[in-house]
Amino acid sequence: MSETDDKNDLRIYIQDARDALLWKLDGLSEYDLRRPLTPTGTSLLGLVKHVTGAEALYFGDTFGRPFPEPAPLWIVGTAEPNGDLWARADESTEEIIGRYRRVWAHSDATIEALPLDAVGQVPFGDRHRQTLHRVLVHMIAETHRHVGHADLVRELIDGATGQRSDGANTAPGDKDWWQAHHDRVEQAAREAGGPA
Repeated sequence: MSETDDKNDLRIYIQDARDALLWKLDGLSEYDLRRPLTPTGTSLLGLVKHVTGAEALYFGDTFGRPFPEPAPLWIVGTAEPNGDLWARADESTEEIIGRYRRVWAHSDATIEALPLDAVGQVPFGDRHRQTLHRVLVHMIAETHRHVGHADLVRELIDGATGQRSDGANTAPGDKDWWQAHHDRVEQAAREAGGPA
């Protein structure tokens, strides 16, 4: 397999994760896009902001190709802790999504311009020197991890599930079927040692 094939495979996976993350936002109100649905404040737009900052740093600064506009970064000493994980009222959805799309275009330009064995310098942590290949694998895992968070947040909002809008990668079933399934899982948990 050639480097071009390897690079194309990796680009397919990162783009799939990006598309899945943005699909989780489709059709929701401003409130639902921003509302915290976990005790730690996880929200859909916050997840997009976080991944935007991660891509800008890993494919930009790491390889001496900084993203040319401010991106939400969690590493800057003066930044608010978790400031990249929620959307302020004065940040529009269009602004957040637009920046994410511009960051991924910038990331794709880095991926296109450099060989997979190009070495960059991550500005934090204990593994400073990273190849583009390793950064790509990291960002694929990072983005898909946050797509998993978005899956749960979206399901809590309106019950929508799946990696894509057609829902083809989830079991078929209507509301009653899913309730019966939920009840079976709950019963198994109780039988295994849960609360009486």
